[in-house]
This record gives sequence, C-alpha cells and structure tokens, in this order.
Amino acid sequence: MAALAAILQSVYIIAMLRFHLITLFPDACDAYLNASILGRARKEKRISIDYQTPRDFVDNRWGKVDERPYGGGPGMVMTALPVVRAIKKSLARRKDKKIALVWFSPGGKEFTNKEADSLLKYDDVVLVCGRYEGIDERAKKAMKVFGTVKNYSVGSAIYTGAEVPAMAIVDATTRRIPGVLGKDESVEERRVAAREVYTRPESIEWEGKAYRIPKVLAGGNHAEIEQWKKRKG
Repeated sequence: MAALAAILQSVYIIAMLRFHLITLFPDACDAYLNASILGRARKEKRISIDYQTPRDFVDNRWGKVDERPYGGGPGMVMTALPVVRAIKKSLARRKDKKIALVWFSPGGKEFTNKEADSLLKYDDVVLVCGRYEGIDERAKKAMKVFGTVKNYSVGSAIYTGAEVPAMAIVDATTRRIPGVLGKDESVEERRVAAREVYTRPESIEWEGKAYRIPKVLAGGNHAEIEQWKKRKG
C-alpha cells in the first residue's frame, strides 16, 4: 500500500497544471510569473502559462477591443467576442480536459486557500483579465461552453485591470502543488505559523538602539516556541 501511495503521489506531482491568461498585457504578467518559485515551477513543468490577447481576435484593423457602454456612463467596456475567441484559441488543443474559467468581479466569491485547492482538481485554468469598466457580460455567458465558470474577487479593492488578481491566483494555487515548495510543511496554513518572523543575528542595532529577537526563540524549548507561535498566529 505504501508503494502504491508513493506511485500515485509521484503521478500527481508530475501532472502539469495549465494556466491560460486572457490579457491585453502578457509581458507585464510574464515578468512576475517567470520569477522565483513560479519560474522554477514552470521550468520543472509543474505548471505552464499561456497567453492570448483579445486584440488578436478583433474584426477591425485598429486592434480596438472596447466600446462605449449601453445605458451611458463613464469609461469603456471590453467587447465580448474577442475575449471568447481568445479563450477558444487557448483551449484549442485541450479537448476532453477538466477546465475552470475564472471571471473577476468585485461582487464575486472571495478567493481563499480553499478555492486555490479546488483549482488543483482541474487540468486547465483560464483567467480572463478585464480592463477599463470591465468585459461585456455576454462573454461570461458564452464561456460556459468551455467548462466551469468561477466568479472570484481577490481582495476588496478595485484594480485597474484583472492582471494583478490573476497573478495572485496563479501564485496561490501553484505553491499548493505538492513539490513546488520542496516540503509540504512550507505551506503556511499546514503548520503552526506566526505573523512575526525573525532570523540571524539575535540582536541588531539601528541608530543607537538595540533590537533583539523574542527571548523564547533563543531558548531552545520547542514546546514554548510552538506556544509562542500559536499566540502570534
């Protein structure tokens, strides 16, 4: 049984989660998604990241992707069809896969660690990044033909575009893939973690004042240290 569990775990680790970002600014996203732990996860083929820009799927020669909103109001709205076409292109070779399509809105479901875990059940996660005043709602309705549509809000603030929330979702989900962080205990909520962290040296000096680490951390009593972490967690 232990051998079978090890085999199953290795298969799970090898399986690659594919993220597809539908965005007008792929270069801005890739700078972050190709760095540090995420960059290593891409090199090790634990995840892949693909980009499609709606500008490549417009019917006009200017690359225009937005129009004035029906009913009036400020700003511009991204048109539906270029977005849907970009999604279709990104999934062209992903037939018979389990697909989640993420739509962002301030009134969406709060994205949490539990939601990040739920995305690991899919083969492909498509993150639709709106700009301006948002995307024509008909794109969301049309997306349903490709897979399961999830409506998320990442934080309570309003962003200029959905690229930042999309990158946050890639980050939060990727680090939960077994093996990405090296040890499963590195995922904070799976261990006792404190909001306060310290490292060497034990004491530092700044402008004539000494700053020391909490005494308990230097004492070597692991039970007391764990209790301190729980209080500070």
